[in-house]
Amino acid sequence: MPASQARPSKLGAVLRVTSGNFIEMFDFFLFGFYATYISATFFPSSNEYASLMLTFGTFGAGFLMRPLGAIIMGAYIDRVGRRKGLIVTLGFMAMGTILIAFVPGYATIGILAPLLVLAGRLCQGFSAGVELGGVSVYLAEMATPGHKGFYVSWQSASQQLSIIVAAALGYGLNVWMPKATVAAWGWRIPFFLGCMIVPVIFFIRRSLQETDEFLARKHRPAVREIVQSMVRNWTIVLAGMLLVVMTTVSFYLITVYTPTFGTKVLRLTATDSLVVTFCVGISNFFWLPVMGAWSDRIGRRPLLLAFTTLTILTAYPALHWLAAAPTFSRMLAVELWLSCLYGSYNGAMVVGLTEVMPVAVRTVGFSLAYSLATALFGGFTPAACTWLIKVTGDHAAPGYWMMFAAACGLAGTLVLYRGKGLRQPASAEQPAGIEV
Repeated sequence: MPASQARPSKLGAVLRVTSGNFIEMFDFFLFGFYATYISATFFPSSNEYASLMLTFGTFGAGFLMRPLGAIIMGAYIDRVGRRKGLIVTLGFMAMGTILIAFVPGYATIGILAPLLVLAGRLCQGFSAGVELGGVSVYLAEMATPGHKGFYVSWQSASQQLSIIVAAALGYGLNVWMPKATVAAWGWRIPFFLGCMIVPVIFFIRRSLQETDEFLARKHRPAVREIVQSMVRNWTIVLAGMLLVVMTTVSFYLITVYTPTFGTKVLRLTATDSLVVTFCVGISNFFWLPVMGAWSDRIGRRPLLLAFTTLTILTAYPALHWLAAAPTFSRMLAVELWLSCLYGSYNGAMVVGLTEVMPVAVRTVGFSLAYSLATALFGGFTPAACTWLIKVTGDHAAPGYWMMFAAACGLAGTLVLYRGKGLRQPASAEQPAGIEV
C-alpha cells in the first residue's frame, strides 16, 4: 500500500481506538474534579473531612474492580479479538456514567443514593480494568516498525484530552453559574454531556478493524491457558505492576486530586485550580508522544531510570516550596514540573509494559499489572493524600506518596530491565529479552 494511503489509515485507526479511551477516562476525571460537590450531594456529613474521605473512598472503590475486569475482559479480548472486546468495555462504562449522572441525591432517596453511585463506580472500574490494556495492545500491534513508543503513547495522550475538556467545562461552570447553583445541580452537566457522547463513540469504535497481528495468530488461548500463563509469569506481572505504580499515582495526583488540593488545602480559588489542571492536561499531551518517540530511539530503560530518580529527588521539595507560600503561579510551576516527570516516564513505560508481556496473553497481562497498581495505589491517591495531610499536618505530604510511587517504578525497572538484551533500543522487534 502506498505511504499516502497507509498514513491516513493508521491515523484513522488511532483516532477510532482512542476515542473510546477518551470517554472512559472523561467520567473518571469528572468524579475527582467535582468531589466536593459529590460529597455534599451523596455523602452529606457535618464533618467535611469525613464527607470528602467517603467520596474519595467511593472513587477508589471503582479501582478495586479493575483487576477483576482485567482478568475477565482481558481474557475475552485475547481470545475473541481487540475490536469486539473494546466495544464491550465501552458498554460497561456507559452504564456507570448514566447511573452517576441521573441518581438523585441523599436528601431525596436516602442511603440508596450513595449505594447507586458506588454501583456506578464499580461498573466503571470493571470496564476500565481492561480498557487501557486493550487500547495499548491494539496500538502496539498496529504500529509501524520502530515506532511503537510513539503510537502507544497516544493511549495516555487521549486521556489528557479528557482532562482538558473536563477542566474547561469546570471552568465554564464556575464562570457562568453561581457557586450555589453548581453545588446544587450544575456539576451534573458534564456527566450529562458524557452520556450524550457515548453513542457517538460507540458508532466510531464499531468501525475498528482487527489488528493483523491478532488475525495472523493461529492459536487463541482458552481461559484456562490464560490463567496458567499468568501464574507462570507472576514475576513479570508483579514487576510490571511496580512500573505502573509510578504512572498511576503521579497521574491521579496531578490531575484528579489537583482541584481539591488547590481549593481545600492551598485555599486557592476553584477557577485557579481548574486552570492549572487544564494546563497540566496540555503539558501531559505534549510530553507523552515526544518521550514515547524518544524511547523508540534510545530505549525504554534510560528514560525510566532517569525520571524515577528525578521524581524521588524533587517531588517533595517542589510541593514543600508550593505549600510554604501558595499562589497560582507557584502551583502552576510545580504542577507543570510534576507533569514533565509523569509524561516523560509514562511515554516509555506503557509501551515497555506491552513488550514484556507474553504475546498470547498480552492484553490480560498488561491489564492485570496496570489494574493491580491502580487498585492498590493509584485509585486511592486522592484519599491517601488527604489522609497524609491530616495526620502529618504537612500540606506538602502528597510529595511523600509520589516519592514512594517513584521508588516502586525504579524497582520495577531494575527487575525487568536487568538483562543485557534489555539495554538495546526498544524499537527492536523482539520484546526486550524477557524469558516467558
